[in-house]
Amino acid sequence: MFSLKNKKAVVTGGGSGIGKAIATILAKQGAEVHIIELGTEHAQDTLDEIKTNGGQAFSYGCDVSDHNAVHEVFKQIGNINILINNAGIAHIGKADTTDEADFDRIMRVNVKGVYNCLHAAIPQIRLSGGGVIINMASIAALIGLPDRFVYSAAKGAVKAITMSVAKDYIGENIRCNSISPARVHTPFVDGFLQKNYPDNIPEMFEKLSKSQPIGRMARPEEVGALALYLCSDEASFITGCDYPIDGGFTTLNN
Repeated sequence: MFSLKNKKAVVTGGGSGIGKAIATILAKQGAEVHIIELGTEHAQDTLDEIKTNGGQAFSYGCDVSDHNAVHEVFKQIGNINILINNAGIAHIGKADTTDEADFDRIMRVNVKGVYNCLHAAIPQIRLSGGGVIINMASIAALIGLPDRFVYSAAKGAVKAITMSVAKDYIGENIRCNSISPARVHTPFVDGFLQKNYPDNIPEMFEKLSKSQPIGRMARPEEVGALALYLCSDEASFITGCDYPIDGGFTTLNN
């Protein structure tokens, strides 16, 4: 089950965290994985892990917000079966505390970056006779989170983009779904705590963990397993759906 043999997958932001987990599990199940990162050095750990385990992986340095650069990378990769739009950046702030420059930066990477990859990838997926697209949304697209104004706006757009793409390409054997994680324990979380709460990291880590009703953060590998399922032929009847993976956050936090 869940074999991806003879499939070619592109994972943006595949150098760490959720992207790394997705890239490694897709490779483990037989996919040839192509990682797009800001710089190839950011993808090296993922490449090494995949190759050590006998998988195939390649990396490309590219800013997903650069339309022409994205198209050049996808031309190098050629026809593909799977696109994982995972690259994104975070921001903390309310509507009146978010600078215009930060608003533009988040939207450029988290929304335009998804558009750029879709624009470049869909013709390449057509060449394969169809395929799968997964966009990384967030619970911020589903419920109100404090101090996440522009991040929520961007992830809400990603969820809406997912529904639009699913509708437009269902007749071309292209499925499109999104995944909406709650807090996931990634290097980003560790860096956030180190920067903002250097004197009480254990206490804040516990507080962030307990904000999920299940009592902990997600592991990147758990998000990777969901992505694997949605990419597989076993999920061939699923398109136009968003999948919260949130430890009960959106339904049990009352």
